[in-house]
Amino acid sequence: GSEAADEQARQEAAEERLKEHVDSVLDRSAKTRQAALQSLRLAFSSRTLSEFLLERRLTLTNALEKCLKKGKGEEQALAGTVLTLLCLQMGSGPESEEVFRSLKPLLVSILIDSVASTTARQSCAAALGMCCYIAVVDLE
Repeated sequence: GSEAADEQARQEAAEERLKEHVDSVLDRSAKTRQAALQSLRLAFSSRTLSEFLLERRLTLTNALEKCLKKGKGEEQALAGTVLTLLCLQMGSGPESEEVFRSLKPLLVSILIDSVASTTARQSCAAALGMCCYIAVVDLE
């Protein structure tokens, strides 16, 4: 019983930190947003969070959209990576496809923008490829 309670408490604390990171992605400070994206990248790549992410996909989609639109270089690259991990976490299905379809135009615009940083363009290209493979049901 005690071990299960400890695990539950750890899980709740981890989810609370994730909620804070998601909120921080919407911060005014670029440094704060980048730190939050780094934390999300680490969390998404180290454990399965599909339930947590499905419940917050719209908030995350809006946050990533703002980072892709208003961010520069490193922030855009991190947003692309977090988007890829988000699609991987959610897997194939309508929710993942909805997230990808809403952000696809931004990814394409950064990819073809010759002024955008190379790292941002590379990250957006990788996100386009991976998310298209994972999230899009219609292969055409």
